[in-house]
Amino acid sequence: MILLQGNGIARTFGGDVLFENINFNLQDHSRMALVGRNGAGKSTLLKIIAGVEEPSAGSISKVKDLHLNYLAQDTGLSSDLTIFEEMLTVFGKLRQTEQQLRQMEMQMSDLTGGDLDSLMHRYDVLSEEFRQANGFTYEAEIKSVLNGFRFDEKMWNRPISSLSGGQKTRLALAKMLLEKPDLLILDEPTNHLDIETLAWLETYLKNYSGSLLIVSHDRYFLDKVVTETLEISRGKLTRFAGNYSKYIELKAEMLATEQKNYDKQQKEIEKLEDFVARNMVRASTTKRAQSRQKKLEKMERIEAPTGSEAAAHMTFSPAKKSGNIVLTVEDAAVGYDKVLSEPINIDTRKHDAIAIVGPNGIGKTTLIKSIVGQIPLLKGQVKLGANVDLGYYDQEQGRLTPSNSVLDEIWNEHRLLPEVEIRNLLGAFLFSGEDVKKTVSMLSGGEKARLLLAKLALQHDNFLVLDEPTNHLDIDSREVLENSLIDFDGTLLFVSHDRYFINRVATKVLEISPQGSKLYLGDYDYYLEKKLQEEAHQEVVWEEKPESAGQMDYAQQKEAQKIRRRLEREVNAAEEKLATLEKKSEEISHAMLDVTDDFVKLGELQAELDQLAVQKEEAEMNLLEAMESLESL
Repeated sequence: MILLQGNGIARTFGGDVLFENINFNLQDHSRMALVGRNGAGKSTLLKIIAGVEEPSAGSISKVKDLHLNYLAQDTGLSSDLTIFEEMLTVFGKLRQTEQQLRQMEMQMSDLTGGDLDSLMHRYDVLSEEFRQANGFTYEAEIKSVLNGFRFDEKMWNRPISSLSGGQKTRLALAKMLLEKPDLLILDEPTNHLDIETLAWLETYLKNYSGSLLIVSHDRYFLDKVVTETLEISRGKLTRFAGNYSKYIELKAEMLATEQKNYDKQQKEIEKLEDFVARNMVRASTTKRAQSRQKKLEKMERIEAPTGSEAAAHMTFSPAKKSGNIVLTVEDAAVGYDKVLSEPINIDTRKHDAIAIVGPNGIGKTTLIKSIVGQIPLLKGQVKLGANVDLGYYDQEQGRLTPSNSVLDEIWNEHRLLPEVEIRNLLGAFLFSGEDVKKTVSMLSGGEKARLLLAKLALQHDNFLVLDEPTNHLDIDSREVLENSLIDFDGTLLFVSHDRYFINRVATKVLEISPQGSKLYLGDYDYYLEKKLQEEAHQEVVWEEKPESAGQMDYAQQKEAQKIRRRLEREVNAAEEKLATLEKKSEEISHAMLDVTDDFVKLGELQAELDQLAVQKEEAEMNLLEAMESLESL
């Protein structure tokens, strides 16, 4: 059954066409992905389908009483209730029925005869309706979903207003899953989720009873969840059967077939035109030439295949070779004023590509910052090998100057390079023409990521340390980055939540936990396989020694209490700092309204606002890390 249908959908902005003549249908139980470049119109099309925006042309048809939920990017839940209270609102009708059943039970002791029989009959009917609506399990369902999204029981009574932005986004998705709409439209639902939560969400969505329409840059996630892929490119929509990997395969086949058919027709046209040119003037062959001329005129010409849209051409080439030993980390403890993980040991050799994984808040970024020298280790030491040139990609994008133009951001650090050479480099990273004159503050997250990668490419380092390099990049740019890192003749150490990226690039996986580090000699799928084997072995051990489960000596209990109190102080301090920064940002925004004609003052205020935004992002990250650490106790 078709739940929803789009007919001739178009969206224009002034004279610019984002997309047009979009036709599609979404069936019951569909598992559909929408993919395309950043700026292709994916989010806009989702908003039109969800009814948030109106199309410039065309219409959306829906079945009667379609229950549809839409989660926009980074949309947080806003509520004055606690986490558990908010989740209970999903089951308001069930809870009313439950209360009615309790009242009927109380009335039974006061009735006899026919009145009691009548009440019992109504009670049985209502109780059966309650059971069929999963009334006896809704609280267990709430707990399961909250735990899946890393909200453990200690957090259930926390006010939603006290949560970080990322936590509010996770909670908004949790509530939508509990509501079980007929159609769930999700725009980047994997943002703010660690790898364990992603795995849980994949399993949940695979078993989801309704239909799904998803935009995501997480290709591993799409491979696990979807069975159809819609591609929006150059304003047109194309459907492919299968998950993301199948879509890539089918698209390549489609482009090859289009090219083959085009080349075949061009050869035929060339032969016909040559025959006409040579024989039209001859009396003996004029009729045949005229016949071929008519065939040419009636021929339906195949357009030249457009192929893929312009892609970046990233290249990372070391200026010199390093020694065999690139990095040694010995018995390290990472954190700020508390230990997040120890002991961590890393032995990185030339041409290794090591992915660092672990739950949010465990200190992966902190470890990276300690390795590059930004944050001291709490214990242990870091040693770089001989002839090692270290290049660092910072996920917070704090190493860009907001007031610089794109061109100046590169040129200021490479004054001896000719402008044409810098422009050529920027063109390879998709900054062409007037794009190079944009100020950094005007760039999107994806553009800033590409600019940082361009700067990194110019350094020609032989050891790249990357913190979430695929954040903000669209799928095409991620794949270009993957290919360039696979071809990189140096050494890689990186943190990433992108499991598809890890699978393609990593040769080893280093897992970070409170107990320290553990190395797995393979890609992400190999790491998962080994983890499952370890868990199965651990279950056997617990079954053999059940009496050891849950035991903790007095000293461990005291230490755990001490850590908890310290974490709670950190959470409070981070929340206060975030509130102060937000207040300052509001004050500057109001001040900018009073000086709209003073461009110099506006520029100064904007610079302050940009700096506050960086500080707010850092404060929110610190708050999230502290909260996640508190949850994991």
